[in-house]
Amino acid sequence: MRNLFNSPNKLSHTLGLGAALVVGLLAFGGTAQAANPFELNFWLSGPRYDGNVAPCETALTTISDQFHEKEATFWNSPLVITGFGRIHETAFRPWQSDNIPRRYCSGDAMLSDGKVRKVHYSIIEDGGFAGIGQGVEWCVAGLDRNWAYNPHCKAARP
Repeated sequence: MRNLFNSPNKLSHTLGLGAALVVGLLAFGGTAQAANPFELNFWLSGPRYDGNVAPCETALTTISDQFHEKEATFWNSPLVITGFGRIHETAFRPWQSDNIPRRYCSGDAMLSDGKVRKVHYSIIEDGGFAGIGQGVEWCVAGLDRNWAYNPHCKAARP
């Protein structure tokens, strides 16, 4: 019995036939059907938000812990937040009322290197892991090393 894969010409011929078969199956496959009206409207009531978002001060421990973890793990930096000051709300639900409720806050963060930097963050209703609990998104100005909120933490503000 001869092995088809011993010859480079036979191998390329076999692969070419296989590719042609896959393309043919895809070209003559069935078209996608749109959902019928029953499927479109079945139990799709939409999200229901209460607007119960914690005050600005409740997120400070989370920000400190996540900042330390990010600096130590990804940037090999010993920086930690040692304290906060002048924490204040900058906006609450700044957009339409049917959007996810967020409380935007800003303040000063004292770092272990002795510098005071601005911190901007938002507390999000149902924004925790898997939509459970409140989530926090934050940015420390000048230390947004992966540029997630650049320029100068603008994307972390309303």
